Amino acid sequence: MMVGRGTKAGAAGGPARHVPVMLRGVLSFLAPKPNALYLDATFGAGGYSRALIEAGARVIGLDRDPNAILGGADLVEEAGGRLTLIESRFSALDEVARDLGALDGIVLDLGVSSMQIDEAERGFSFRADGPLDMRMESRGVSAADVVNTYAEKELTRIIGLLGEEHRARAVARAIAAGRPIHRTGALADIVRGVVRAGPGIDPATRTFQALRIFVNDELGELAAALMAAERALAPGGRLVVISFHSLEDRLVKTFLAARGRVERGSRHLPEVEALPPTFRLLTKKPATPAADEVAANPRARSAKLRAAERSDAPARADDPLDVLIERFPSLWRSR
Repeated sequence: MMVGRGTKAGAAGGPARHVPVMLRGVLSFLAPKPNALYLDATFGAGGYSRALIEAGARVIGLDRDPNAILGGADLVEEAGGRLTLIESRFSALDEVARDLGALDGIVLDLGVSSMQIDEAERGFSFRADGPLDMRMESRGVSAADVVNTYAEKELTRIIGLLGEEHRARAVARAIAAGRPIHRTGALADIVRGVVRAGPGIDPATRTFQALRIFVNDELGELAAALMAAERALAPGGRLVVISFHSLEDRLVKTFLAARGRVERGSRHLPEVEALPPTFRLLTKKPATPAADEVAANPRARSAKLRAAERSDAPARADDPLDVLIERFPSLWRSR
């Protein structure tokens, strides 16, 4: 789950700045330079963008949520021409940046924002009752559509694979028996009736995660964004990705490992020209938040940061994620 992109009310009732998760680590790996061009692929409340601007950089901020783009108007004005906000999915980041020049750095902060979670009417939260929606762009198939129209077998697969819920079959059966379901509170109660509570984890967590990932095609978007970043970064440009659950981190790890080594092809196939690495890994193991960061924002406790530096080798045309994607044949794209 993405955290740290929301805002809090200040002492006077206005918005207070909310420091993004692992900001120190992001800035350390990006090493922003004055007038260099960086892309904040998950703008949210603009925490990363603001820090980059304060370092003297130029920033392109992307977000698929139109509310986030509208909310960034004040920061655009403050930035004095050094911030461009664009409503777009980050899977298209190379197309967005094409007319603005090669990028010196990209930060991807994955998942759903604090703002979206905290707004009950967006339907992301199992703690606050609201319409069962979960769409980041407020269009397309909603979580209510999935819950009320998908077959029990499909729900089992979605919840089991994308939520990593061991009781997925029982949850899917209870959902099918409880239809129609149109509120987050009702769905959460159904799941809580089937799944035992864990230490500090609401029983509905994994089911809500699965539905959100599926509705927004988050794994497909991430896979496309990683390859888009390879095409958009200048030699020496840096990619920093913060993930919040194992599926996201596994994708990032798989991509960077494949791109960080020479690709010689299969020994069972005709010999092909060796492809040089397109990235140099900056994190052999993922960095995690410091204790003070978790204390300030408990939602950051599961964050993992991976970083890499772009080489001068041409971007590869192949997709190194094919093997992993095979695990999600019918779930990889929202239907």
